[in-house]
Amino acid sequence: MVVGKPVAVRPPISESWRRSRDAGVDAGVAAAPLAFDLDVLADARGAHPLRRHVPTLNGLLRRVADETGHLLVISDEAGHVLWTHGPPATRRAAERIGLSEGFRWSEDAVGTNGIGTALASGRPEQVYASEHVARILHRWSCAGAPITDPDTGRVIGCIDVSATVCSLHPATVALVSTAARLAESRLENEMRERDERLRERLLPHLRGRRDAGLLVSATGRVIADPAGVCPPAWRRRRFGVPEGGGTVMLPDGRTAVAEPLGEAFLLRPPAAHGPPGGRARGRAAAGGGPVRIEAGAGPLLALSFLGEGRPHAHVDGRPVPLTLRHAEILAVLALHPRGLTGDGLALCLYGEDGSPASVRPEIHRLRQQLGDVVRARPYRLGCAVEADFLTVRRLLDEGDVAGAVRLYTGELLPRSDAPAVRAERDELAVRVRRQALDRGGADALWTYAQTEPGRADLEALERLREVLPAGDPRLDAVASRRDRLLYGEL
Repeated sequence: MVVGKPVAVRPPISESWRRSRDAGVDAGVAAAPLAFDLDVLADARGAHPLRRHVPTLNGLLRRVADETGHLLVISDEAGHVLWTHGPPATRRAAERIGLSEGFRWSEDAVGTNGIGTALASGRPEQVYASEHVARILHRWSCAGAPITDPDTGRVIGCIDVSATVCSLHPATVALVSTAARLAESRLENEMRERDERLRERLLPHLRGRRDAGLLVSATGRVIADPAGVCPPAWRRRRFGVPEGGGTVMLPDGRTAVAEPLGEAFLLRPPAAHGPPGGRARGRAAAGGGPVRIEAGAGPLLALSFLGEGRPHAHVDGRPVPLTLRHAEILAVLALHPRGLTGDGLALCLYGEDGSPASVRPEIHRLRQQLGDVVRARPYRLGCAVEADFLTVRRLLDEGDVAGAVRLYTGELLPRSDAPAVRAERDELAVRVRRQALDRGGADALWTYAQTEPGRADLEALERLREVLPAGDPRLDAVASRRDRLLYGEL
């Protein structure tokens, strides 16, 4: 008997075979599994950050697909196919193996393939014919390249070209790599535009403060260094900022405080933890007395009123203790930037039984703490305001559901009975929930499910069971919480 030479297997393929074997993939699988029905597919497309860039990617690769009989495929980070384009004959052949919208092409579903293997390795990959684990794919070849979100640093999808051929042109992997880089550059342009809007809004109020520290995005990227305290190497780092703010470990081992400023955080250096400095001075930093604001671009009032924790405010980085009533006043005035009369403010706070006489003492006490930040005739806030609830509202208006849900840590002043606060709280809760369910995608919906209202939301849990990929570790938690809700144990 003549024994032939062993066939050399490329290292990326042997690594993929090992992962596929560990996942228990059957070489006799007939097709990729269906993951999304039409409704879920539409929601997944609408929630995906690539949705605005699909026409550009199609324009780049459409001619190649049409002229060569290839299929263009764009998936999400879990390998779910969201968009395809190709000639009718190729699409019909692809549908027979599940290479179409709504099907899952991760390695643990169908083994080695251009989409799943590129996502697993984090680099462009080519898979030729018999290099596929599944025998039904041996007449196909494909090349895929992962797409990384420059804001979060996470892989968010894959762009793939597939065809019923033994091998693809060697330039195909370069082509999909170029398309992936194009998508990343467009995502980066959007990120830079968001950063510039934040800088324009916040930097005028941070310059000149000795405690300004670093302005970082919600994802931990350095946006600006208004005080010039950041070593150049730090600007390339991503800081792990807790949701809602808190302490952050700096690269040199010191601890900084992350002060929430709407969509961003101000990392105040350790020296700023001590006696107050910069433009905001006075006893308010120690818990009493008015804040005196020196000349400059004006003070910045930051309000954190979402969730079960005690509401708190900062004026130019200095904490100001608030009673619930004072938090309600600030929330109402933030919602009415043009100001309110005494009658209008009383109606917002007390309803029909309120009167200006009830409002005046509270305003007086609040002005003792905040000084000229609170103005009269009409009652209004005479400063720039960054409020978490207003930022959530704006992000929802802009269609950034993921950003809104990330910032929505709970309901607005949940212990408040003020009519205007109740109305805003209810409207915001309904909008966040509805958009998370309809357009949020798996990650945003999971984030919503961790909030106080989301934890007991059976519809949200049922939706998560539909959109989370098989094998996702979050599915066990979703199933457990759902069962407790259904059987009355939660």
